[in-house]
Amino acid sequence: RPACAMDWQVLTREISLYLESQVRVGLFGSGVGLSLVLGFGVAYACYYLSSIAKKPQLVASNDRFCRFLEEYCPVVTETYYPTIWCWEGRVQTLLRPFITSRPQVQYRNELIKTADGGQISLDWFDNNDSLYYPDASTRPTVLLLPGLTGTSKESYILHMIHQSETLGYRYCSYGGIFPSDSLQTPRTYCAANTEDLEAVIHHVHSLHPSAPFMAAGVSMGGMLLLNYLGKTGRDTPLMAAAIFSAGWNVFESVESLEKPLNWLLFNYYLTTCLQSSISRHRQMLEKLFDMDLVMKARTVREFDKQFTSVMFGYRTIDDYYEDASPCRKLKSVGIPVLCLNSVDDVFSPGHAIPVETAKQNANVALVLTSCGGHIGFLEGIWPRKCTYMDRVFKQFVQAMFEHGDKIFSM
Repeated sequence: RPACAMDWQVLTREISLYLESQVRVGLFGSGVGLSLVLGFGVAYACYYLSSIAKKPQLVASNDRFCRFLEEYCPVVTETYYPTIWCWEGRVQTLLRPFITSRPQVQYRNELIKTADGGQISLDWFDNNDSLYYPDASTRPTVLLLPGLTGTSKESYILHMIHQSETLGYRYCSYGGIFPSDSLQTPRTYCAANTEDLEAVIHHVHSLHPSAPFMAAGVSMGGMLLLNYLGKTGRDTPLMAAAIFSAGWNVFESVESLEKPLNWLLFNYYLTTCLQSSISRHRQMLEKLFDMDLVMKARTVREFDKQFTSVMFGYRTIDDYYEDASPCRKLKSVGIPVLCLNSVDDVFSPGHAIPVETAKQNANVALVLTSCGGHIGFLEGIWPRKCTYMDRVFKQFVQAMFEHGDKIFSM
């Protein structure tokens, strides 16, 4: 017999002997304990393979877009095997920031001025050692938008850059939707207001007008990007976009987050993060807002009611949430967009994903996994490095930059 078969038999026998020695305590020294362990293992493996590991659902009305993705971005048609010991959505969401590594990325920071006197921080990874694109003027550029309280230092942003660094692209990370120490005017973020994003896109494009240009948004960054695309249609320098874990319907998102367990695990923590982000600017902001009420908020909805909706002049919180929901603008998107969501994401519940609306726009493709949580998508026994989301990002960006002209000719 082949040596590998002999080695496998030896390994199996050693494992069996070890397990039996560990579980034989009691049960009259019989092999019942081992049988229970092996039986449970087999049952769990069967459940995992039949109910957890599944191919994602690919939703697209354009057959040519589907064929393009199947050929050049095949990961969207492959079975997603979430980490076998933490596949549940909440667990994936909670563990990802602690489990995943943080690759080293050397940024170059740039501050740009806005029309109202404020400033925006951009972190550049120029990739000047690019072998495929040595000419900086034509080097493909990807604009990355992190989540609500995220920055360019988030592990998912670092992994996006690290995974695709060898492809030779240039990256620019919007330094965070929420301000840190650089707030110059009493204005922060708004998921519906795309003025700052428009300024960033115009600025990046003006620096490298001959370079192919894409954008990718995660969570709130994805919502902002979708709202921008819905507003501009085809009138944008972006050739395509990738969206990850976006909240499609804000009403449904906050309702999901206000369920008792979700409030305890996510909502309260996120609210305190938002309050902490503005507390350092309290002296500037308290001239316009009742900061005592803002700091008493215990949910994201209460925070938005007292702060965000007031800042941007909405009559009610419902008016703000309606305007901020990307599902209402999806029909107007005019460039190819790939959107990855997990249906067990408590920040963007599966029933609120606009599947039928997406089918009405030939430019939109949804990739829906059964597991993955919010910006989770962990895979492998010990998911320190690449996630399913990272692989989707890498393949789609490469597909668009290198084969994008074929998307509507296949």
